[in-house]
Amino acid sequence: MAVPYRRISKTKKRMRRTHQKLKAIGMTKCSNCGAMIKPHHVCDECGYYKGNSIVEPENNENE
Repeated sequence: MAVPYRRISKTKKRMRRTHQKLKAIGMTKCSNCGAMIKPHHVCDECGYYKGNSIVEPENNENE
């Protein structure tokens, strides 16, 4: 069985693992209501996309 000749230093180990991390989702503000949404998606709050009403928002206040 292969055995490492030298111990891997903390720096080398951390340099190798720099790509193994979670990335934050880029969020933008809705131009109509100001809610935070994913880019290029219809707003869940108001149903607008690029200033046009695309979807009627569902009101779940009574349920």
